[in-house]
Amino acid sequence: MLLLIKDLEDYMLPCFWKKTISIDCMGCGIQRSMAHIIRGEFIDAFYMYPAIYPMLILFVFLIFDCVLKIKHSEKLKLGLAILTLITVVINFILKFY
Repeated sequence: MLLLIKDLEDYMLPCFWKKTISIDCMGCGIQRSMAHIIRGEFIDAFYMYPAIYPMLILFVFLIFDCVLKIKHSEKLKLGLAILTLITVVINFILKFY
């Protein structure tokens, strides 16, 4: 399994923005953060991209909402989306300091 993850890192896509204008985009670090999660390195995943956990919670909730009808799901989806967006923006701003 670890060999598969190591090979996967060789095929990660480069960031277009970072390549062209040398500035990280709001999504820089997602791929490497997911690789850390797959390896079980949860703290490293957070340091790589802090918005990964709210994003994963949102995606898991969206999948469960498609399968099961959850009461007040629209409010929960909106709240999770806002939390994810705020985390992404704060992470992006803190990268410059």
